[in-house]
Amino acid sequence: MVYIIPIIFLVFFLIAFYFFTRRIIKYISLLAEGLGIISKGNLNYRVPVNRKDELGNLAINMNEMAEKLGNQKEKETANEELKMNLITGISHDLRTPLTSMIGYLDLLRNHSFLNESEYNRFVNNAYRKAEQLKKLIDDLFVYTRISSGNLKLIKKEVDLRALLEQILFEFVPIANEQNSMITSQINVAESIVYIDPEQVVRIIDNLLMNALKYAVAPKVIDVTLECDEFWIYLTIENEGECITQEQESKLFERFYKTEHATKNPAIHVGAGLGLAISRQLAELQSGKLELVHKAGHYAFTLLLPLRHMKNENSHAEQR
Repeated sequence: MVYIIPIIFLVFFLIAFYFFTRRIIKYISLLAEGLGIISKGNLNYRVPVNRKDELGNLAINMNEMAEKLGNQKEKETANEELKMNLITGISHDLRTPLTSMIGYLDLLRNHSFLNESEYNRFVNNAYRKAEQLKKLIDDLFVYTRISSGNLKLIKKEVDLRALLEQILFEFVPIANEQNSMITSQINVAESIVYIDPEQVVRIIDNLLMNALKYAVAPKVIDVTLECDEFWIYLTIENEGECITQEQESKLFERFYKTEHATKNPAIHVGAGLGLAISRQLAELQSGKLELVHKAGHYAFTLLLPLRHMKNENSHAEQR
């Protein structure tokens, strides 16, 4: 009789323990099963969270882990797709002018021209295609340096008015070849900015070439330079094809090309890096590149801080 009471107590204890731990064991099995599903690559699977204790917290952490892994996988897939599109796009963009160059050079090599005028035309066309190829390679080189953080700016004080006048002087013959007209309003006497002139020339050249490519008849490109107390504003405007608000929001994205550009054989669209590079270069020099578009009227404005802002920043750093 003395031994029966402990045995009965033990039996009741085991039965109570079983009923008490059955749900816990079942939930642990559910967690283990879920972890197995996630580990096999189903990152969309979520473990049900129906407890508010440590096991419930474990389930929440497992779901957060699966979500982070899923997001990381999506980014890797997107980056891989972008990489493949980049390789395909670059291959096409480089092949097009290169094929034309080879064609013209082959004609010249085999003396397949009728007269000196046709010879000069072949040479000039081959030269222009070589310039396009160089521009593409330069854009890719600058883009990779910006992306890797290896682009070192060489800043100095520059009169932006004088720099702009020189750029426009060299650009007028190019515009004339495309039956375009450049008008300029330079409303500043002197505009000293602290910039890397080589990279600012690249920005302005990209904006001018962009306007030249996409301007519609009568193909007028308006250039305005003005300033206020703190900033100098360089605006390049042209009339072009209307685009949607969604297309406008993507214009500064790398490798983006509008459908109109890709379907128009008269437009050499390049690699779709010009505007993306220009905005990044502007921001690297404490400036901005903005676009105002309305009903096919495009106004790109480059904002750069005037010299005294640079001096104020220097004093602030010293303090």
